[in-house]
Amino acid sequence: MTADAGRQLADDAADGLWSDPPTLPTKWLYDERGSLLFDEITRLPEYYPTRRETSILYARATEIAALTDAATMVEFGSGTSTKTRLLLAAFADRAEATGRRFTYVPLDVSTEILESSAAELARDYPDIDIEPAVADFTAPDLTLPASDGPRIAVFLGGTIGNFDDAMRATFLGRLAKALDPGDYFLLGADLIKDTGRLVAAYNDKAGVTADFNRNMIEVLRRGLDADGLYVDDFDHIARWNPVQHRIEMWLRARRDVDVRFRGLDRNWQLERGAEVLTEISTKFDRSTLADELAQAGVVVERQWTDDHDDFLVTLSRR
Repeated sequence: MTADAGRQLADDAADGLWSDPPTLPTKWLYDERGSLLFDEITRLPEYYPTRRETSILYARATEIAALTDAATMVEFGSGTSTKTRLLLAAFADRAEATGRRFTYVPLDVSTEILESSAAELARDYPDIDIEPAVADFTAPDLTLPASDGPRIAVFLGGTIGNFDDAMRATFLGRLAKALDPGDYFLLGADLIKDTGRLVAAYNDKAGVTADFNRNMIEVLRRGLDADGLYVDDFDHIARWNPVQHRIEMWLRARRDVDVRFRGLDRNWQLERGAEVLTEISTKFDRSTLADELAQAGVVVERQWTDDHDDFLVTLSRR
């Protein structure tokens, strides 16, 4: 973890762990191990979003490259960049046809996974300039790298659902300001559907999502030099919130927890049965999402869904 990331973790923990209920930003699920666990989750039978989004990108990547004619792609929370390869291949083909260089800028808070993924992509796409950057795309001073042509900002995986209503409006507003007129925004979002399928996708039988969620405890233990904090003291909980149309992931204490965070110089207690909110995953309908984008300052140009109408990919323009 970089020094900046360590300071951000300390600030987020200080703000969230003493809240009611205790809360931690979802981004801290995604250290190197967390990113690898999530990659495993995407291959589980219960977890449909990745398969549905991938099918859309497989069918539409060439169309997206042609519509945007982008010279630079900036991806937020790129992780292992698996689905991004469909877009990179399409933009590489277009760059070859137009004789223009194409640049890919993956942004992520995890240095380890970002560096390894970028190195692999550089080997596989030698004609694309790969310029990884360790960054928090939710920061107030969001900026995008300069480009010789139109840019496309990419936010896949339904991660937009990890923001509550206020956070989402703030993020989309900052993004719109960071884009220049003529730039594009490609967004993946999960659609509202049967509650049983939604809960199963976040509580798989193999327990991978449980390991992923509890990994947050290990991130805290290492990052804040904690004494008395153990992964096995927490259960993974996933539940549907019908009022706010979202899945919520919690960590429930199996016993009374008493922790010393040396990195914060503070003690933290959690009673048995109390819960820490670690992730929300809001689900959308098309028109509501289009309205939110328009209010932020970007106009929807295309929306595509999969054959099951489970997932939505939206292309909007500044």
